[in-house]
Amino acid sequence: MVKRNEQLDRVFGALADPTRRGILEQLSHGESTVGTLAAPHNVSQPAISRHLRVLERAGLIRRERKGREHHIRVDPSSVEEAQDWIAHYARFWKRQFDAVDDYLTKHGKKRKK
Repeated sequence: MVKRNEQLDRVFGALADPTRRGILEQLSHGESTVGTLAAPHNVSQPAISRHLRVLERAGLIRRERKGREHHIRVDPSSVEEAQDWIAHYARFWKRQFDAVDDYLTKHGKKRKK
């Protein structure tokens, strides 16, 4: 359980940064090189490399070296795990809100009488 929590922390931490979310958006269209990923962002090449390392540690991307270039692609497995975690708690809170709504509906009518 602790290892899973650490992985979720890395995923949510990686997704908290707008540059990293932008990189993932770019990669949603297919594999790319580091240089191509850096182009639309107003940050240095070393900064992009640091962002990519964070994404890689979170398991959100995979890197493959082809000659001198690094090719980056999305790895959806960590996102799916985070999505499952979010869905679990979304169901929990929906049930809680439904119970409050039922309570207020029942007791609200009694008070009006």
